[in-house]
Amino acid sequence: MQFQQLAYFVAVAEARHFTQAAERMRVAQPSLSKQIKALEDDLGARLFSRARGNVTLTAAGEALLPLARRILADADTARQEVAQLAGLRRGRVRLGATPSLCAGLMADALARFHRSYPGIELMVEEGGSRDLIRALARGQLDLSLIIMPLQSDDPSLVTEEILRENLVVVSPSHEQIRGPYLRIEDLRGRSMVMFRRGYDLREATLAACRQAGFEPRFAVQGGEMDAVLRFVEAGLGVAVVPSMVLDGRPGLLGTPLAPPGLSRTIALAHRKDVEPTRAAQAFRETLLSFVVEAGHEGTLPQGVELIAE
Repeated sequence: MQFQQLAYFVAVAEARHFTQAAERMRVAQPSLSKQIKALEDDLGARLFSRARGNVTLTAAGEALLPLARRILADADTARQEVAQLAGLRRGRVRLGATPSLCAGLMADALARFHRSYPGIELMVEEGGSRDLIRALARGQLDLSLIIMPLQSDDPSLVTEEILRENLVVVSPSHEQIRGPYLRIEDLRGRSMVMFRRGYDLREATLAACRQAGFEPRFAVQGGEMDAVLRFVEAGLGVAVVPSMVLDGRPGLLGTPLAPPGLSRTIALAHRKDVEPTRAAQAFRETLLSFVVEAGHEGTLPQGVELIAE
């Protein structure tokens, strides 16, 4: 049984005439009759009585007609659903990003995407880069903004480096900092606020301090980005954070690290073995066009530079 055969059957049942049904379906009458005969053979029952030029439904035809109409209607609904998804009128994108990016660039890129594709549901997971990479590996995310370089035990990912961001030492704004820079060595013995495990910033800070020959002294550790910034504002200690998170926080002062300083590279990633959906591909294009425009127009946050072109 084929959809085309059912469509021909419904057309004949409604027209009660083979020639008129063929014209309606834009097919030659012999071809239509052949398909109806094939359907009858498949079902093992005659569907029409043809007597003296009159075409009427048999009992089998009467039973099939409502079912055929329902099947054709469901098929049409399925085609519409797929067409809507293909046309990006419906769907879902699962995105991952670090807290600093969610509060900054990601919000503006999401707003642009939503204006273009209001029917696409956006699901955002906020977390440290290592946590997001694990979520990608488990298939819980379609795309994620992660921090490069990847660790040796990371899953196989396709990555596009898009931004480079300077890291700064953040302290309460009332604190006096001598000179335009701080060195990592200047953090020796100072109370520090540290992120929870799973944040690349935690590992980057620990590695820089250890390379300088000391272990950092933690006043408090285990926070997310917003908590770390609030702890610093409260005077619990200093922290190493991305420069972009200081926008709109007058209670904090960001001091660059002495050249070459510390920076991080932000990349957009997806699994190598899974092709992104059309909706995810559309978000990638929206995000890349957004950051490229911002880079060319000079509207990227302070300390952030464009890599993607």
